Amino acid sequence: MNYQDINAETIDRWVEEGWEWGRPIDHETFLKAKNGQWDVYLTPTKPVPHEWFGELRGKKLLGLASGGGQQMPVFAALGAECTVLDYSSRQIESEKLLSEREGYEITIIQGDMTKPLPFPDGYFDVVFHPVSNCYVEQVRPIWKECHRVLKQGGLLIAGMDLVINHLTDDEEERIVNHLPFNPLIDPEQMRQLSETDSGVQFSHSLEEQIGGQLEAGFRLTNLYEDTNGEGRLHELGIPSFIATRAVKE
Repeated sequence: MNYQDINAETIDRWVEEGWEWGRPIDHETFLKAKNGQWDVYLTPTKPVPHEWFGELRGKKLLGLASGGGQQMPVFAALGAECTVLDYSSRQIESEKLLSEREGYEITIIQGDMTKPLPFPDGYFDVVFHPVSNCYVEQVRPIWKECHRVLKQGGLLIAGMDLVINHLTDDEEERIVNHLPFNPLIDPEQMRQLSETDSGVQFSHSLEEQIGGQLEAGFRLTNLYEDTNGEGRLHELGIPSFIATRAVKE
């Protein structure tokens, strides 16, 4: 079993246990979105500014590792033509259930974002990519694929985990790990993840995440930071996530 399969099984289990990012929106939230009252999240606590998207009606939007029935139903309610790709069977199941319940069309693909994306060049207007690349070893190829499948002037709107969550102990009081955090080459780091049922996670530098977007041919237009939403780092106001808006040049 490769690490992506381990992560898919782990997330399936988290969803069954009530994971925050695996709980689909309710019918009332869908109706509010159809009436123009909506928010979506890339990171734990801050909603993405509406102006980052512009007009979504009629736009082709890819939810990359965005399954779970949280964001795609909102985008569908706003009139976007949605496609979602996710490797977790439970997250995919939620997307199917939501689309059937609310009566909208969506293309649903269970797939691995570390592989070439199964879409033609220049197909999408928007790629929406919540925090998830902490579960893959290499992020630069993902940015290149996002650039390839976007139209000229298309948007990449992404959330990313900063390295601090991989540095500290469970109480978020001490620095206990070195960087990069890569459990595939460090058995001690794999042990830590296994003991906390955290799947297989990796740290990624800003060079990889923002620099990788720039290298792929994107122009960064905006960003914001966010915290974990709970715990000591959050209480101290220390950001642990970043969200970016970038345009395909």
